[in-house]
Amino acid sequence: LRNHGLTIDNILATTDKKLDELISQVGFHNRKTSYIKQATQKIVSDFDGKVPNTIDDLCSLPGVGPKMALITLRVNHNITAGIAVDTHVHRICNQLGWTLTPGGTKQPEQTRKAIESWMPRDIWPHVNLILVGLGQEVQTEQQKLISKALKSSNPSAALDLLNKLGLNPKKFVTQFYKKMQRVEQQQEESDFDLLLKSLPDSLKSQIITKTKN
Repeated sequence: LRNHGLTIDNILATTDKKLDELISQVGFHNRKTSYIKQATQKIVSDFDGKVPNTIDDLCSLPGVGPKMALITLRVNHNITAGIAVDTHVHRICNQLGWTLTPGGTKQPEQTRKAIESWMPRDIWPHVNLILVGLGQEVQTEQQKLISKALKSSNPSAALDLLNKLGLNPKKFVTQFYKKMQRVEQQQEESDFDLLLKSLPDSLKSQIITKTKN
């Protein structure tokens, strides 16, 4: 879409069919094609062809909610007006108890208000990017994520974090350790043995005991 020419005039001149093709890899692309066209038209008619610079005005555009409004303010206007909370951020903040709410929050906007109440303002611009990336890895790259945790400066704390996010590091580490034992029987010490040494004794002993059973 960016290569096609992401300008007001060009988007208005692009057919819905072509626009849909350009964003076909995005979820709900049919609906978003309509939103993009409607929002572009409204920017021209109501905002003199300029992207609005307030949350209320941005949220008046079709298909734009608080999350995207906050991201737009940050990226387009260099304004940090809040923390952009999507499903990943909402889920992770509740899993980690960051909402400070008994039973957790039910909606992303509730989560946003909860974490903004205590998170330092200077980290607000970074929260969405970090937690969305983590959330995506939790869902699609679990083995890689656990491997990163094992190689981190504090494997015990990293594995504890992943456990709170719904993963089962102990199960993965045990399975992987068994595999490495089979594959590297001829080696004196495998790479994974070196990683295992960095784990806390309690977890290490449980893993070794399981591999012997």
